[in-house]
Amino acid sequence: MTVSPRLLPLGDSAWTLEFGSTIDAATNASVMGLAQRIAQARISDPRCAPITDLVPTFRSLTVHFDPWTADAGALGQTLLTMAQEGTGVATLGRRWQLPVCFDDAFAPDLTRVCELRQLSRTQVIDHLLAATFRVYMLGFQPGFPYMGGLPPELATPRLPSPRQKVPAQSVAIALDMCSVYPWESPGGWNLLGRTPVVLFDPSQTEQPAMLSAGDEVRWTSVDRTTHDQLAADIARGLPRETFLVTKA
Repeated sequence: MTVSPRLLPLGDSAWTLEFGSTIDAATNASVMGLAQRIAQARISDPRCAPITDLVPTFRSLTVHFDPWTADAGALGQTLLTMAQEGTGVATLGRRWQLPVCFDDAFAPDLTRVCELRQLSRTQVIDHLLAATFRVYMLGFQPGFPYMGGLPPELATPRLPSPRQKVPAQSVAIALDMCSVYPWESPGGWNLLGRTPVVLFDPSQTEQPAMLSAGDEVRWTSVDRTTHDQLAADIARGLPRETFLVTKA
């Protein structure tokens, strides 16, 4: 069912365009398509020049603007018209092939997932490696990617009680989502492995977060020795582009 986009005010310097109430690939594609169209309009359309930032989520797009130079009402109607006219097809983001290690020390919840889903360890890992994940949005903490595309065979509830400390770079699943914890933090997702790749690097000033909404991620399994070697190489400056398959 097609849902008409809604225009919602967010304070005096932002509008939110909402595309529905469900989390799915089609809704997110509408969000990303509009974001790309607005990004182009900021360059070519004077009405969009006051726009300062675009924040896509699962099912909405928030457009921040300079309230001193923008006619907020007129800009809102322009954005709504653009959304109603159709956003087109969002171009694909970057595609990444990221290593993940399923060593027991990195995967404290792998057994739990096996038991709840009645799958073997090998089956759980194979399902994860066979999937292509789409980054819907970043949130919770800087660089934390909410990725759709988890196979239904692996859909698993969050832990009954969150951990106080989840190690950085932990690969985790919850419900129908997959993610990576970029920082050590509390968390209640099921930890299945760890990647040596650093997903948020403040020294990368142009784009500290490695992943962006619209990117695609596939996992490749590595053993503990390879994981540790890659971690050391990354600490010495191995570029994140090493794991990039295709650019946007």
